[in-house]
Amino acid sequence: MEQKKVRRTFSEAFKREKVKMLEERQVTVKQLSRIYEVSETAIYKWIRTYSTKLGISEKIVVEKESEGTRTLALMKQVAELERIVGQKQMQVDYFKKLIELIEEDMGEDMKKKFESVLLHGLSQIKPPKV
Repeated sequence: MEQKKVRRTFSEAFKREKVKMLEERQVTVKQLSRIYEVSETAIYKWIRTYSTKLGISEKIVVEKESEGTRTLALMKQVAELERIVGQKQMQVDYFKKLIELIEEDMGEDMKKKFESVLLHGLSQIKPPKV
């Protein structure tokens, strides 16, 4: 099955933040391009539009390889952690909705019913009546 390429747009605040990182030599254009999967041309357009220090003819000095590699690794780690947090939030939302549906179905407030369990531990759970 062929996947369509999704057209992404970045906010002005995002672009300004990345240009500032470039100005402060925290990251290179190539690194930003790889991390966010954006063309280098697009990033150079951001620089022309939002930079106060960098000009069109001015080149960005590449950092030491170890600094650049470390920065890239940290940015990838941040992106991965943000992805994981997003997944966890989706799970939380799912379970909240599930509890809501169970409450509607059973006609009981499950949060109140099990609040003491959360506060005092699992030892107070009574087995369900059959």
